[in-house]
Amino acid sequence: MFRIGFGFDTHALEPGHEFRLGGVRILHDKGATGHSDADALIHAIIDALLGAAGLRDIGTQFPDKAAEFKGIDSKILLAATMDLIRAKGFTIGNIDSTVVLQAPKINPCIPSMTESLATVMKIGADQLSIKAKTSEKLGFIGREEGISAYAVVLLEKRES
Repeated sequence: MFRIGFGFDTHALEPGHEFRLGGVRILHDKGATGHSDADALIHAIIDALLGAAGLRDIGTQFPDKAAEFKGIDSKILLAATMDLIRAKGFTIGNIDSTVVLQAPKINPCIPSMTESLATVMKIGADQLSIKAKTSEKLGFIGREEGISAYAVVLLEKRES
């Protein structure tokens, strides 16, 4: 059996915050803000994984009102999500993701992000695609006020 999930996340970018994306620290004068480390790419992937497995969304599994998730490294949430996915008998077929960000340019960081995420999820790097786009200077992303990320995942269920 195959299941497809879609995930989306967006965060504001503000000066004085560390910028983490795909589990990697990126040097920039702004960083994403949120309850956890505000890693929009990981959050979109988590939502896609949870949705495909019928486990609702990141806010249901890891509420942003819960003190234990305040400032947490999103890789920890991703690892916990993988435990949930595997407990339901699913494995990852592939993940396709897109980050929409005007600045900084993240293409040079994509190999590090791919390695980081594949390691956490215990999948091959060839099972994960990360693409980078700008919004052509339109909207809140174009004004460098925020970041959005999208992810689609294919899960396969082991036959019993």
